[in-house]
Amino acid sequence: MDPITLTSERLRLRSFVPEDEDVVHSHCQDPAIRRWTTVPDPYTREAAAFFLNRLVPDGWREDTDYAFAVEPLDGGPLIAATGLHDRGEGVWEVGFWLAPGHRGRGYMAEAVRTAAHWAFTGLGCVRLIWRAEVGNTGSRAVAERVGFTLEGVQRAGLLHKGTLRDAWTGSLLPSDFGLPGPLPYLPPREAPPAVGPRPAGRPEGPGAVGPGA
Repeated sequence: MDPITLTSERLRLRSFVPEDEDVVHSHCQDPAIRRWTTVPDPYTREAAAFFLNRLVPDGWREDTDYAFAVEPLDGGPLIAATGLHDRGEGVWEVGFWLAPGHRGRGYMAEAVRTAAHWAFTGLGCVRLIWRAEVGNTGSRAVAERVGFTLEGVQRAGLLHKGTLRDAWTGSLLPSDFGLPGPLPYLPPREAPPAVGPRPAGRPEGPGAVGPGA
């Protein structure tokens, strides 16, 4: 896919270009961005150049990752980044960071909501997922404002700087935006019963999954 531009009330989401190197490098010196996202740490100019000249164009060309630079609609340098990452079978994952000095104004939620709407209307996304390391309250606040349903904690759900970490997870469906989905969705009428511990000595029934299943 050729890179596209999306707009919201206050923001423009465009593809990154090599000329963004200085500002991307500067923003990614922020301790919070280095702590909670998967950007390299330390974040060098070489890392910024590799992201802008290789990872971004490869993602758009291969239709696997769509990275957007977020900038004010009325002009000015980029203030944030968000991206959509293909997880297969119509499922996409959203990621994002916001530069210091621009937090607390709702910019990140607005940008993620814009990218999510395009995922549902332009990519045929059936389910958009969000994950963040447990403790990343800023990312969680954005997800909640956008409308993600929090689904729980994945143990060892994120590999971050060589270490597996527990992850908060959430999902967003087209119906959450009042949009039709590409596939029908039938949620259960009620929660399934909890499965208790098996009594000692009781054999497994025919529903158990065994070798070769």
